[in-house]
Amino acid sequence: MELDNSFWALIALIIFFGLLIYLKVPNKIVGGLDSKIDKIQADLDEAKQLREEAQALLAEYERKREEATSEAEEIIQAAREEANRLSEEAKISLQELIARRTKAVEEKIAQAETQAIAEVRARSADVAIEAARDLLTQQMSTKDNDLIAKAIKDVGTKLN
Repeated sequence: MELDNSFWALIALIIFFGLLIYLKVPNKIVGGLDSKIDKIQADLDEAKQLREEAQALLAEYERKREEATSEAEEIIQAAREEANRLSEEAKISLQELIARRTKAVEEKIAQAETQAIAEVRARSADVAIEAARDLLTQQMSTKDNDLIAKAIKDVGTKLN
């Protein structure tokens, strides 16, 4: 009986599988695959943990951002209130300054009026004295010069 090539190929295949089982190659393959699975599982667990940490950090940063936004709004509100207060104080100060300046100007005007009135009176007195002198000189041209001089002195002292 002559065996054909297919038979010997089948025998070689069976021997090959037998050697693989005898040498525990499938266990080594399964062990290698199991270690790969364990490594992948560890990587997945680590990725899950990192994701949870990232979410916690994100939540913390969101909270800090909200706090910063709230604080910024409070600062802006305080600045607006301070600006309004300073504006009101400036208005009051300006009104007080205007009142003081107005009063000072009115006092200067009153003083100038008083001074002008005094100057007009002095000038009027000088003109009256001069007119009286001229009048007396004309009327008294025939009388004694001493009497004229005395009358002029009397008028000058009485008018001032």
